[in-house]
Amino acid sequence: MKAGKQTTLGARATVSGVGVHSGLPVTLTMHPADAGTGVVFVRLDAQGRPEREIRAHARFVTATELATVLGDDTSGPCVSTIEHIMATLCGLGVDNAVVEIDGVEAPIMDGSAAAFVDAIDQVGIVALPEARRYTKVLKPIRVSKGDAYGELTPYDRGFRVDVTIDFPHPMIGRQAIALEVEAATFRREIARARTFGFMKDVSKLWSAGYALGASLENTLVVAEDRLLNPEGLRYADEFVRHKALDAIGDLALAGAPLLGAYKSVRGGHKLNHAVLCALIADPTAWTVVEAKADTRPARRGQAGAAAGLAAPAYRADA
Repeated sequence: MKAGKQTTLGARATVSGVGVHSGLPVTLTMHPADAGTGVVFVRLDAQGRPEREIRAHARFVTATELATVLGDDTSGPCVSTIEHIMATLCGLGVDNAVVEIDGVEAPIMDGSAAAFVDAIDQVGIVALPEARRYTKVLKPIRVSKGDAYGELTPYDRGFRVDVTIDFPHPMIGRQAIALEVEAATFRREIARARTFGFMKDVSKLWSAGYALGASLENTLVVAEDRLLNPEGLRYADEFVRHKALDAIGDLALAGAPLLGAYKSVRGGHKLNHAVLCALIADPTAWTVVEAKADTRPARRGQAGAAAGLAAPAYRADA
């Protein structure tokens, strides 16, 4: 596999579970796709036939309340809670895939991206003949809301995330993590970090129609002074690692792998999306570059490395 080539899955990969908000059973199948396809979600009807199709792109995000939702103004929401599957595809360096889903939201599995990583590992990732293209950040883009902010800045060596959270709770407090988003790092540091919520918010979420499928099997539940999950944490700072997982998934909606650094302080889905939209809205802030042909074998876990970039393939306003 060459570092500068686009990739797809070696075969179809399927996972089944429940939606964390809907509580409904759902099956998600990832299929190989041709170069240039990107990631496309296909909603299936009750008979398993394609009903709606939507590209995984920031312009098709219709909601960011507790999850990232894709849809459009005409037909409304199409598929919800896509951030973990998008983070997995981005983190492992998969450029092209068709994702079929027979429910309203992606399965939550154990609350992390681990099941999606395992499914992709079973079928493998293959290189395609065409060169990979990247969305390259050209200048800083920052969005602030109160004491929270998110910022994208130029970074030629790949995609980097730097996430800080600050919760007034003794189990969490202030946590931070910064890393390069590469396959080996994603697997080791991010993929197994689970979503979390507070016991005090459960009744309010249920009454609003959220978290109907949440349980101790798929969510870290924090009470006033302790964690309710008997197995404890997978990482001492699992909370901020999961926020990094969400950020990677939300920023994977740029349309092509990002070449840039993202810093988030007290952020979430809404802020991640706002920063990406601000970037896309400014044609002077980004361009698309194409990877040079590279005949050197990629190191294990670096299929998505941003080595050897050529001149811009086209400008953002072209």
